[in-house]
Amino acid sequence: MKKIKIEKIDLFTTGGTIDKIYNPLIGNLSFGSSYIPHILTTANLSEKVDIQHLMAVDSLEMTSEQRKEIVSACITSHSDKIIITHGTDTMVATAADIAAKNLKKTIILTGAMIPYSLENSDATFNIANALAFVKTLKKGVYIVMNGHAFPWDNVQKNKQLGVFQSL
Repeated sequence: MKKIKIEKIDLFTTGGTIDKIYNPLIGNLSFGSSYIPHILTTANLSEKVDIQHLMAVDSLEMTSEQRKEIVSACITSHSDKIIITHGTDTMVATAADIAAKNLKKTIILTGAMIPYSLENSDATFNIANALAFVKTLKKGVYIVMNGHAFPWDNVQKNKQLGVFQSL
């Protein structure tokens, strides 16, 4: 019987809307523990996913040093398949920094327009798509949102429609 090779995927969490929770005492969204381990537990995966929590930051507040930390994690990862959860507002900027390193890896950035903690979130859908696309796309850097995988340099966030789309 042929032995099936289990692929390893590295998943880096960086914050963003996907991991925000609503705080009713102050009426805003803030960070608690990441929901990514819970989302993956319910997925019944055959792949090994190693989760590394890099940071919990709103992407509009992300510093250049934090972006460098994300790029460094991609460089030092022993996996050639990487998923990064990231805030949607500056996801493309981080993807550009990663792409500039010309790594021979498949790297997916994904997130959510609605926090996982709230009803009707797109978080689980986007994580599921990221898991599928990281296994099937050729090496490169991609944004995976709304059921699509976009090359990092051919995507934009349409804030009026609340979706990502090709340029």
